[in-house]
Amino acid sequence: MPDARAEEAFVDLYEATYGRVVAQIYALSGDLAEAQEVAQDAFLRAWTSWARITAYDDPSGWVRKVAHNLAVSRWRKARNTARALIRHGPPADVPEPSLASVSLVAALTRIPEPARRALVLHHIAGLSVAEIADVEGVATGTVKARLSRGRAALAPLLAQPAHSDPEVRHA
Repeated sequence: MPDARAEEAFVDLYEATYGRVVAQIYALSGDLAEAQEVAQDAFLRAWTSWARITAYDDPSGWVRKVAHNLAVSRWRKARNTARALIRHGPPADVPEPSLASVSLVAALTRIPEPARRALVLHHIAGLSVAEIADVEGVATGTVKARLSRGRAALAPLLAQPAHSDPEVRHA
C-alpha cells in the first residue's frame, strides 16, 4: 500500500488525466461507457503498481498506453466473438425453465445462504461433501450440517403449491 505522499501523487495524476484518457478511448471506440470502463481499469492497474509507475518519467503516458491496450484487447475479443457467431451461428434456443425449476429457485432464495450454497454445490454442481468443504473453507461436518439443515428448510417450501405464497393471505 503506497504511503500518503504516493497516494496524493496518484490522486493528482488521476484528477489531471482521467478525463483525457476517457476522451482518448471514447474517440477511438465511439462508446462513452466503454471508454469510462477502460480508463477506470487502466487507473486501477496503475494504482496496484504505483510504487513502480510513480518512478517513470511520464506516469500518465503509462496509463494512456495501458488504456489503449485494454481497448484494443476488448475490440479483438468482440471481433473474435462476432467471427465465431458468424462461423457457428447463433446459440441454440434455451428452453424456458420448468415450473419445478422456478419453484426450486424461489424456495432456495428463502433459506439461509450457507445452506443454499451447500445444497446447490452438492445437488446441482455435483460436488462431494469434501469438495464443498474445501471450496467453502469449512470442515466436512459443517457441510453435512448445512446440507441437513438446508434440506429440512427446503422441504416444506417445496411442498407448498407453486401458485401459493405463504406471505399473501387470502380473504
